[in-house]
Amino acid sequence: MDPSRQRYWVKLIIAVFVVLVLCLLFPPALAFAEMAARELRYLWWLILLVGFGVWLIWLSNRKIP
Repeated sequence: MDPSRQRYWVKLIIAVFVVLVLCLLFPPALAFAEMAARELRYLWWLILLVGFGVWLIWLSNRKIP
């Protein structure tokens, strides 16, 4: 398997594991996500939080000169 593809799968598995652990450690966050999925008026907060997390991941992957 190509090393870059293998690295991609390892990162994906780690990300899924981290999300599952966080859901177990912080039940209120899981309850908020469930409520956001049911109530459309709260859904934009969830989208904003996910977008912020993606932005932080992207920012952490940038090379600093």
